[in-house]
Amino acid sequence: MTLLQTRPSPQSHPQAPVRHYDLVVVGGGIVGLTLASALRSSGLAIAIVETQTPEQAASRPRAYAFSPVSRGIFEQLGLWEQVGSRVTHFQQVRLTDGDWSVGIDFRPQDGDGKPVYYAAEHHVLMAALQASLQESNSLDYLAPAQLRQVHYGETVHCDIEQDGQVWTCTTDLVVAADGGRSPLRSQAEIGTLGWQYWQSCITTVVAPAESHQNIAYEKFWPSGPFAILPLPNGHCQIVWTAPTAEAKALMDLPRAKFLNLLQARYGEQMGRIEMLKDPLLFPVKLMQSHCYVKPHLALVGDAAHSCHPVGGQGLNMGIRDAAALAEVLVEAHSRSEDLGSLAVLHRYQRWRRWENTVVLSMTDLLNRSFSNHWLPLVAVRRLGIWTLQRVWPLRWLALQLMTGRFGRRPDLGLQKSKLCSPP
Repeated sequence: MTLLQTRPSPQSHPQAPVRHYDLVVVGGGIVGLTLASALRSSGLAIAIVETQTPEQAASRPRAYAFSPVSRGIFEQLGLWEQVGSRVTHFQQVRLTDGDWSVGIDFRPQDGDGKPVYYAAEHHVLMAALQASLQESNSLDYLAPAQLRQVHYGETVHCDIEQDGQVWTCTTDLVVAADGGRSPLRSQAEIGTLGWQYWQSCITTVVAPAESHQNIAYEKFWPSGPFAILPLPNGHCQIVWTAPTAEAKALMDLPRAKFLNLLQARYGEQMGRIEMLKDPLLFPVKLMQSHCYVKPHLALVGDAAHSCHPVGGQGLNMGIRDAAALAEVLVEAHSRSEDLGSLAVLHRYQRWRRWENTVVLSMTDLLNRSFSNHWLPLVAVRRLGIWTLQRVWPLRWLALQLMTGRFGRRPDLGLQKSKLCSPP
């Protein structure tokens, strides 16, 4: 795997000139690097501040549902050729209500003929993004490094600690890609709406005895959704949602008993399964920031929002955030506008916040509608499944919503024409 060359910290001599960046991206995960990759040919001076080394940041043992719109963004970035052969292309996504025999099957012919969805492993996406940034001479990858403080004003000063030294740079814009507990969001006193769900998720990787045939499953049980994501090498990632107390009890079981219960929930469609990794537990919450921007600050990805994992929307929302912000910044740069001004940043917020609100509402409605035993609602949702399976236009509309095609899509191909045009 190719990794970025990191930039050493400048000398902290009191007479040393202060380095200036057009934007400082705090967080070198997939969302932060997508933004930087989208701007790598813009001529903007960019710094990425990441607390881990590049190797550590790329090694997270996680896989994601990766949408066709996210694929389109990676195509526009010139990265899909590297990524496409190393992800699973879903030829079918099957949604069922518990053990009810009727389900909804989404196939390529229900959309544009391309795979319905994809499963992408963290290290595959990170390797492509990290390699792409080596093409830019105007980007500094500071890792490991930590943003100690931001001083907002007409000029923004960032205090960065790296190699045991604290040094200061100036910037027009700070981008918070620093996760759900974003210190930058807290420092800016941006409030959030949302709640902690009564559920938690267990995730692990299994090897089934028989081929997964590139079919993904979302099984809705009254206790919570159970997702099976087919991975390369015949493996599958499991996301098992259950009430928090039940999920913790499952984690405390002996491995053999846990595997028996996992097999019962998984089903026999691929034969017996072998667990390849120890299960991990994480809580689930819904969160939407009151605003995504303040003067000289923009939130992207989990720093701006988080949702229930049902439907695999979280990472894809963040990738669209990054691509949308890149398009807005390139447009502003071509007009010689102040990148940190609210006039510029509100364009990003108007674009992304309402679209993310739709997705957050959809995931919340799905989870609440299926995670219960109330008989009238069971009857309504099963009627809905039966109807969607038989009425193609409705199935097409549902697929547009699930895959992020309902809103405005970023067009990163416009960058070259805008950058070549006189301001």
